[in-house]
Amino acid sequence: MSSARAHSSVMATLTTVVAACLAVACGPSRTSSTELPVAATTTEVADFARIVGGAKVRVYDLVRPGIDPHDFDPSPADLEALRRAAVVVENGVGLERWLGPALDAAGSHAVVVDTSAGITLRPGGPGEPGDPHIWHDPRNAQRMVTAVAESFALADPAHASSYRANGATYVEVLRALDDDIAGRLATLADKRLVTNHDAFGYYAARYGLDVIGSVIPSADTSAELSAAGTIRLVRQIKAQHVRAVFAESDLPPKMAAAIARQAGVKVVEGADALYGDSLGPTGSAGATYLQMMRHNTEVIVANLS
Repeated sequence: MSSARAHSSVMATLTTVVAACLAVACGPSRTSSTELPVAATTTEVADFARIVGGAKVRVYDLVRPGIDPHDFDPSPADLEALRRAAVVVENGVGLERWLGPALDAAGSHAVVVDTSAGITLRPGGPGEPGDPHIWHDPRNAQRMVTAVAESFALADPAHASSYRANGATYVEVLRALDDDIAGRLATLADKRLVTNHDAFGYYAARYGLDVIGSVIPSADTSAELSAAGTIRLVRQIKAQHVRAVFAESDLPPKMAAAIARQAGVKVVEGADALYGDSLGPTGSAGATYLQMMRHNTEVIVANLS
């Protein structure tokens, strides 16, 4: 079978499995008080929680699409959601430095689920327990989804079998997604990547990409590139014949565009910007985890081929 036909076959299978998963897990939400109240700290884990919980949970998104989870400042409404939550789902790895104080301020008695538990971490920056962008490897996402399913099962035993079944179905979807991305990137001749900030280490390690550098030289978006760092990155881009600098949807593209201009390469921005720390709003190319991973892969392939 040709690679094109193989890709079409995989995508057709993946689409079918996704449809089945969504039919099981993402039906119309209920307003009954029997819903399990859940607060999710990031757009990614909120998406996982909705898939796993379906109509049996009520998920409150603490960090909305396009908002930086590194330096989030909870509002009074967010604190109230934490107070009411039976389960709080977090990414972990120090991404939510604000969560502990927020839980204390809210007087929350929720069970906090760290979805990073058991995941092998990549090194982080100074003072960081590791690189928190674990979801960019779908194999890590599988473990995160399983952690969510088990936490819901323990918090709501009456519906434990439903949560576990939804989780298992979605894990199969993620396995198919991983296989598809691996197949698409395996034959990519140019695998040199420069992004807006250091968010794609797990993705690069999983699929054999070479991260040359990033505009913000840290996994934390609050860091800044020095003048010397800018000069060094421009030189690296030129010396290694990097084709493009990829902006990110939740970060201003100004610096990425400036560095691309100095290096004489194109900047990938606007609708083609990568989704780094946050999923996109409803209707965007990155509105769900699956859409985000496909979008990022398609953009990388299109601009490095």
